[in-house]
Amino acid sequence: MEIKFLKLIKTIAEEGSIASSSEKLFLTQSALSHQLKDLEIQLGFKVFYRTRNKWELTEEGSILYKTACTVIDSIGNGLNTIQQIRAGASGAIKISTECYSFYQGLPLFIQEMKVLYPEIEVDLVLEATHKPVEKVISNEIDIAVVTSKPSGNKDLVSIEIFEDEIFAVIHEENILNNTEYLVAEDFLDAHLIIHSFPLKTVSVYEQFLNPNGIMPVKISAVPLTEVTLEMVRANMGITCMPKWALHSLRLSDELRFKRIGNNGLKRKHCLVVRKSDVGKKYINDFLLNFKEYFQNFG
Repeated sequence: MEIKFLKLIKTIAEEGSIASSSEKLFLTQSALSHQLKDLEIQLGFKVFYRTRNKWELTEEGSILYKTACTVIDSIGNGLNTIQQIRAGASGAIKISTECYSFYQGLPLFIQEMKVLYPEIEVDLVLEATHKPVEKVISNEIDIAVVTSKPSGNKDLVSIEIFEDEIFAVIHEENILNNTEYLVAEDFLDAHLIIHSFPLKTVSVYEQFLNPNGIMPVKISAVPLTEVTLEMVRANMGITCMPKWALHSLRLSDELRFKRIGNNGLKRKHCLVVRKSDVGKKYINDFLLNFKEYFQNFG
């Protein structure tokens, strides 16, 4: 049975007449009478006894009236609850990442969020890249994308997204192409091209070279991935990055990917957010969508 018929029964029963009910339902008396007649034919029983001064429910009609009250009240309560939820679904989010690889995917994700959640305003804060967790603590940003979970701070929550692997990208004629995988000593005479300084923000240095006491003979910072790959293509150096960060780029057939270390150089990406913000709907909507979008990147 359609909701409009339940509203019709409830209104006539409570108003007691077609005249006043038609005003409530924004229908003419003729249209209202016609709908009631069609409903009774469809049901196979009378819903109201018609008298000159008042319309009274039949026994069957009384049950329908109670059902109508329950259903309509339930729908109203549900809509009120949804409105309360939606009231907390809007807000502004400032996000930054310590991993420059995410700059290949974050803008597209933010664009998708604007379409799906226009009430959530997302701002990518480039200035917070080097110390995103500290910026979360100081309320300068709301979410940080990091490769290591912060410890010792009970006010923060870390949400693991995925694990990826960093590869050395080299030219096919590079002498290192003759090895199955690269060891730390292979970087001693290499020109390592990174995105930016300081070195502690560079995964291959922080997780692989520094622990082994290795410092490449030359390190250059080139903030544009396309330029970096052109330099590698010209055999002017090597760079290190995950394969997923290059999916949107057209790669030269002359480039080769080499594993770093016998077991590969792997890292886990996490989202860090203030614990006090996790319960906010717009924050939670963002976190869930972020994880869904990036979880297959590893």
